[in-house]
Amino acid sequence: MILLDTCTLLWLTLDQAQLSAAATICLRENAGRLYVSPLTAFEIGQKTAAGKLVLELPPARWFARALELHGLRECSFTSTIAMRASALPRLHADPVDRILVATAQNDAFTLLTPDPKIRAYPDLLTLW
Repeated sequence: MILLDTCTLLWLTLDQAQLSAAATICLRENAGRLYVSPLTAFEIGQKTAAGKLVLELPPARWFARALELHGLRECSFTSTIAMRASALPRLHADPVDRILVATAQNDAFTLLTPDPKIRAYPDLLTLW
């Protein structure tokens, strides 16, 4: 199972040229086994509200449409994942990224991310 980080979801939906060759193959070969976190929806909403991201639809509609178009599933966010994220080594300051790492570790996802800080976490399967 594959967990997409926020920029991977954005690039998949808005600019697939930004995806690596390995990411493109992974997305194609894992259709039906691709997940996003509800925290990714939060991050997209925050970026839109701050003017850092412009979407053609309101963020909630855009997110739902992206999941539908690409056959993505939403994974769960639990207190166990929250506590695991808070116990991670301080390799990354972004709380959403730390939650994505903890989610991937907790649920045995491979995290599809270009972020080298995320890929540095121990006990985490990543691909880019």
